[in-house]
Amino acid sequence: MSTQTKDARPTKAAGQSSEHPHDSINEVRLVGRLSAPPVVKHLPSGAEVVQLRVVVDRPADRTKHGGSSTRSPKVDTIDIACWSARTRRRAMSCAGTEVVEVSGALRRRFWRGPTGVSSRYEVETTALSVVKRAAQR
Repeated sequence: MSTQTKDARPTKAAGQSSEHPHDSINEVRLVGRLSAPPVVKHLPSGAEVVQLRVVVDRPADRTKHGGSSTRSPKVDTIDIACWSARTRRRAMSCAGTEVVEVSGALRRRFWRGPTGVSSRYEVETTALSVVKRAAQR
């Protein structure tokens, strides 16, 4: 008795892009207001990163828990890391209250602190642009 084996490669579903054959995409696009001026951090490795926080609105919705309505937070604050020279320059041109558009990928960063290993999620920026400048006083 002979056995036939089929090709084990996955077949491409209708409409599936060959660019992402495994249905794995890590793309983030945010448009929101900066919560504070950018901060430059110099790492022990000698690398430099500019960190920002972008505040984005949440949709207005209410959820019911046990028959009572609760209000969810109205905004989310997202950490942003600018590693390339281009995105660091763009970030440093901001005063801290501009509306910006950020594109990049979600990353989880680990470091060792006094209480042990810590981590946080942040958007590693590939592009940053100012949508609306801060009001001049």
